[in-house]
Amino acid sequence: MARYTGPSCRLCRREGQKLFLKGERCYSTKCGIERRNYAPGQHGLGRRTKATEYGLQLREKQKAKRFYGLLEAQFKNYFEKAARQKGLTGENLLILLETRLDNVVYRMGFASSRKEARQLVTHNHFTVNGKKQNIPSFQVKAGDVIKVKEKSAASPKFKEIRDMAITTPSWITVDTEKLEGKVVAMPRREDIDTPIAEHLIVELYSK
Repeated sequence: MARYTGPSCRLCRREGQKLFLKGERCYSTKCGIERRNYAPGQHGLGRRTKATEYGLQLREKQKAKRFYGLLEAQFKNYFEKAARQKGLTGENLLILLETRLDNVVYRMGFASSRKEARQLVTHNHFTVNGKKQNIPSFQVKAGDVIKVKEKSAASPKFKEIRDMAITTPSWITVDTEKLEGKVVAMPRREDIDTPIAEHLIVELYSK
């Protein structure tokens, strides 16, 4: 299956909530779900079907995939990896998704959306522990330092970050002057604010 290339706002409307896929636009009055808060399609406005148990589980999985910008096979691989780890599978899954390099770049405030973060990583704008890293799915770990490359630091995109006040999760620290951030600890479930009911995803894959 190819990556979705249609309107991002359509995905938010399908899930019935903001997925923050378009950065600053999601916080403005131009946000698609603010203007048309109903499902897309010709029957979206009049849809009144009651969701089944399976339907709720499926929607939760789709929502998680869209939050983190993953394809079906990628997401399933993450779930299988989470299931092999010790602890709760749902929490392990969210931690794996949160510690992807593109998500960490987004959490550090170096990109306005995960989609933009993925593009910046792919275009070689970052190093991890001083080494070039252009794979968005690269898993960071506690102690890793993510920094904007010196050549990229002069671009307008990163120059404006130096003047921004960035709020980060407790497991990440950022030095905007140096354009670098550090993963001080692995995230715990209470540190992850993505509105996902992971137990529904576990139930879906356990069928």
